[in-house]
Amino acid sequence: MKYSVVIPIYGNEESLPDLFKVLSDLNTALDGLLEAVFVIDGSPDRSFERVREALPHFTFAAQLLVHSRNFGSFAAIRTGLATARGTYFGVMAADLQEPPQLLLEFFDLLDRDVCDVVLGTRISRKDPLLSRMTSGLFWALYRRWIVPEMPPGGVDIFGCNREFKEQILKLEESRSSLIALIFWLGFRRELIGYERRARVHGKSAWSFRKKAEYMLDSVFAFTDYPIRLLIRLGSVGVLVSLLLSVFVVVAKISGLIPVPGYAATMLTVLFLGGLNLLGIGVVGNYAWRTYENTKQRPLSIVARKFKNDL
Repeated sequence: MKYSVVIPIYGNEESLPDLFKVLSDLNTALDGLLEAVFVIDGSPDRSFERVREALPHFTFAAQLLVHSRNFGSFAAIRTGLATARGTYFGVMAADLQEPPQLLLEFFDLLDRDVCDVVLGTRISRKDPLLSRMTSGLFWALYRRWIVPEMPPGGVDIFGCNREFKEQILKLEESRSSLIALIFWLGFRRELIGYERRARVHGKSAWSFRKKAEYMLDSVFAFTDYPIRLLIRLGSVGVLVSLLLSVFVVVAKISGLIPVPGYAATMLTVLFLGGLNLLGIGVVGNYAWRTYENTKQRPLSIVARKFKNDL
């Protein structure tokens, strides 16, 4: 096989028949050189059973990897990339909201050595209004704080050659952002725009809470912006304290404060106390993530593995 497609699966049982058909069509378009790597990431439904039953009947080479529990989609992608045996690699979602034809474009660019990594970026989407709004806000903040080169529509699907894959697998950070790592690595990069399809089956597991957690992981793993913000707030706090001190001195001389310094003291203590708590929280986040990385635990665990090598 020459082209490997990694597919993380979590709660996608209803989408699997359509997915199998799409992969069969892709294999035909790629002259029978496709390998599919399914990674069951602790899926709560019967996705594993469905893929396991279909595995012997595939007309393309396939691997089925089963995580021992849910480690997250990015860990599943890493697991699939580490096991994939092709020359060029692509990642696609099992819900088929990204057009599968994108992978053909990815592999064409990689095959012609135009780039080392190619990214699919959304130019429009057919999701509900609330989902579009939260996604737009998410990627806007991502561009502002973490990766200025990030396209406005964000990145959900990508392809790469073997050299890029080997480098990204060397980065074993436990609480990080795979997308930010792709941009951090550099290499020759190409972007392809696409229209995201409406979801046909099931409900997305990419909740607002998970987006918030991912944003925090991305912020604390790739930027010192919170620390710089804290320094600015501290500077403003010092300036306010100085101005307040001048006011207290003038008020004292003018006899306007019956109890000298009480209000100013309380305001200063409350303001700086809150600022200290914020600072402890920020520093604690960095310290905790450093501690997590020193454990050197595996980023995922494959409990079972199956193959169909044709």
